Amino acid sequence: MNAIKRNIPNIITLANLMCGLLAIFSAIQGNIAIASLWIFAGAFFDFFDGLAARLLNVSGEFGKQLDSMADMVTFGVAPGMILFQLIDSTIFNTFEILNNSLNQSDISQPNFFPSLIAFLIPLFSAIRLAKFNIDTRQTTSFIGLPTPVAAIFIASFPMIGKEYGIWLSTELLIGVTVILSLLLVAEIPLFSLKISQEESLFSRLNIFRIILILSAVLLLFVFQFAAIPFIVILYLILSLLNNIL
Repeated sequence: MNAIKRNIPNIITLANLMCGLLAIFSAIQGNIAIASLWIFAGAFFDFFDGLAARLLNVSGEFGKQLDSMADMVTFGVAPGMILFQLIDSTIFNTFEILNNSLNQSDISQPNFFPSLIAFLIPLFSAIRLAKFNIDTRQTTSFIGLPTPVAAIFIASFPMIGKEYGIWLSTELLIGVTVILSLLLVAEIPLFSLKISQEESLFSRLNIFRIILILSAVLLLFVFQFAAIPFIVILYLILSLLNNIL
């Protein structure tokens, strides 16, 4: 029974990893909307593996390393593949996403090599995760944008296109790729959503957390997936404001 209890968080982590593998497979097939859904599912499991480890009091170094490996696949490689397909296609509209008909990439195409810039996301995610594992400053907060946040930001693009038929230019996608990659490794303190028992409920940091959570719920209710980029931007703004104050 103890062995089962000890491995419950690891099983949830492996579910996250499986979601990442399915996201990569879907992206390679050109089904980027499905790939995005797998990333969202992976983020769900990523939240609950840590929660389960804390509730069961079974945190350990093995689970920490396994979690980073799963995150590298689901929140590094998978969103990189989605961006690659989006940049490579140069067309982002409702028809292609609804029909799952994004062209599979071909090295002979002239836009193949520019599309490789999308792989900055998995490269910088690897750096981010390696730094996180050895950085003692990141026990209750983050230094740089967490990989799941960057991944769901990217994963929202196909869903927004499917819902609203919004067209994104190649230049904008490349710009987002570069900015997110830099934010992943930037020495910028960002708060976590974990409320510490040592803090007053109405401390400045907790007020920022409450503002973010309530705003996120409201925006998601009204705008669905289109709210995600704005929620991430709000998170960055509130974190920077907290640093200044």
